[in-house]
Amino acid sequence: MRFRSTALAAVAALAVSAVPAAVPTAGAATASAPTGPAGAPGDIVGSAPSAFHPLPGQPTDTKAWKIHYRSTTADGAPNIVSGTVIVPQDGRTGPRPLITYAVGTVGLGDSCAPSNNLPHGTAMEANLIQQLTLRGWAVVVTDYEGLGTPGVHTYTVGPSAGHAVLDAVRAAQRLPGTGLSATGPVGIMGYSQGGQASSWAAELQGSYAPELQVKGTATGGVPGDLLEVADFNNGSYGSGLIFMAAAGQDAAFPELELDSYLNPAGRLLVSGMKENCVAIDAIAGSFKRISDLTTRDPLAQPDWRARLNQSRLGRTAPAAPVYQYHALADELIPYGVGRRLRADWCARGANLEFDTVWVGEHVSGVITHSLAAGNWLADRFAGRSTHANC
Repeated sequence: MRFRSTALAAVAALAVSAVPAAVPTAGAATASAPTGPAGAPGDIVGSAPSAFHPLPGQPTDTKAWKIHYRSTTADGAPNIVSGTVIVPQDGRTGPRPLITYAVGTVGLGDSCAPSNNLPHGTAMEANLIQQLTLRGWAVVVTDYEGLGTPGVHTYTVGPSAGHAVLDAVRAAQRLPGTGLSATGPVGIMGYSQGGQASSWAAELQGSYAPELQVKGTATGGVPGDLLEVADFNNGSYGSGLIFMAAAGQDAAFPELELDSYLNPAGRLLVSGMKENCVAIDAIAGSFKRISDLTTRDPLAQPDWRARLNQSRLGRTAPAAPVYQYHALADELIPYGVGRRLRADWCARGANLEFDTVWVGEHVSGVITHSLAAGNWLADRFAGRSTHANC
């Protein structure tokens, strides 16, 4: 099924995407606590009924579960990640496409996790997810490592996020009652932080999860080079993202010892960021330079640069086709970063269609191109030819 863009859909998506994740806890279903050996990546270690509401109280003809599942850290160790599985209750028979959806930045606090907000209609991007369920597709939304589970969220650590996105597919397919098949068609989708996560999933899928029937990846606003993105945002209104990313990298790699670089103001800021969601974190960290909050710049150190480069995209061509889009006027992730990722993937033989978002900026890009991205995935599920433009 193909959808046409409507002003109503765009306005509804904007209304939700512009609101920070809330902190609902009362009445929420709690997934059973993960116990015992985790087993293989993608194995379910806890589940409970949940719900999917794009807006507070808005009904959907879906069934949802909160899950905990086994995944893998950036350095290859086993971990446990939470997420949400959403399946339309439309009577469909036969294989149902499954989208593994990677959300954009929601924050570092556990209350910001999509699984804690989707049941209450307070999750960012919930209206964009609804566009997918209205097509009859199932959706699984990972919370990523450390978001809603013990530890600090490993924000911007690409390999960890890619593993979580792929293992969410395995988990959804193994969850009893979903009707999903291990051989069913899969699409990968994400923007901004979700663009990094979905792109990493696309690069890793051929080696990490080759059994998955991935038909394509739709990815946008991708921070493909964290060092360049940090330099671009240093001292701007997007500078809070630098300190969130530093906390995420430090969570994944404690040997980086972020705290040893921070001055008292920096420690206070980062400590607060770990407890809050993106709206508060972004405001608190805006218009600050790295030098304002540190005694020395960690990004100038070889160990920090090596770890950030570990999350750099473009070294491996995705095994399945890719639709990549980026706003020309993106004020957070430079357009040139997106173009460089395109060039790197094309040089490695990727089946890639690149689309410039000519009007708008970073946040509006996910809204204005959500239907185009969905239609592109619909074409992949239908077996239609791609239109690569490397």
